[in-house]
Amino acid sequence: MTRPAPATGLDLDALEAVDVHVHVETDLHGHLSLPGEYLEASAKYFGGGHHTPDVHEIASYYRERRMAAVVFSVDIENATGHPALSNEEIADAAAEHPDVLVPFASIDPAKGRAGARAFRRLVEERGVRGIKFHPSLQGFAPDDRSAYPLLEVAAEHGVPALFHTGQTGIGAGMPGGGGIRLGLSNPMLLDDVAVDIPELTIILAHPSFPWQDEALAVATHKPNVYIDLSGWSPKYFPPQLVRYANSLLQDKVLFGSDYPVITPDRWRADFAKLEIKPHVRPKILKDNAVRALRLAEKEDR
Repeated sequence: MTRPAPATGLDLDALEAVDVHVHVETDLHGHLSLPGEYLEASAKYFGGGHHTPDVHEIASYYRERRMAAVVFSVDIENATGHPALSNEEIADAAAEHPDVLVPFASIDPAKGRAGARAFRRLVEERGVRGIKFHPSLQGFAPDDRSAYPLLEVAAEHGVPALFHTGQTGIGAGMPGGGGIRLGLSNPMLLDDVAVDIPELTIILAHPSFPWQDEALAVATHKPNVYIDLSGWSPKYFPPQLVRYANSLLQDKVLFGSDYPVITPDRWRADFAKLEIKPHVRPKILKDNAVRALRLAEKEDR
């Protein structure tokens, strides 16, 4: 039986939007989430500098905009040797801002059953509401079952698993792309996961270039698979993504910015110019996330 998701402190009626994809880039001690050379390559890829906000900065930023933010880091310790940010610290800091922040964990699948036990504690004791994966950075294929111990915990507790899909700016331009294998983030690899753990909610992060059609196929076919629209300005969305968002997948696409790489201000300004049906806009900006993340549900005590 799926357990109820942890309770939140969000006033959903007061929020204009829920941004489901926000990165914590530095901890409260100044430790960065990525090695310096990866951050430099990412900044060059996206243009401009690379702001690295901590959890409290993110809370203030989103509170000013009457938005909630799903916050997480990415644990790439096994693949790179770079120490991960503390999930406990992120969750505890987010708990100081329950009106705007929704914490997700990130645990490298290489940590196996120990990682799954840690994730269970984070959900049950610290109110974590999901888990974030980046297969290309973490060096695993979603269908190789290495992440299944973590995913089974997520399914048991009714919290989603968010997977990076498509190309990444991390490592771009570095020799060998920094050792990052793009093929691990093909969204079709998540079709097996959706079959094997049908009760798990899966979010495919980003327009999945160059596999947009694969992402649309999986999200259309599997009822618990959603797509977040982060990492791209909406003016660059592939036409088939816009078409599906307006029709077959209008209840399954979610606003995400990829802050701090893309600000929610820029994303929403460009989204306002898209030809999206009026009744679909609030679904994408907030309503679909409330349902997919079970933000309106309260935990039984």
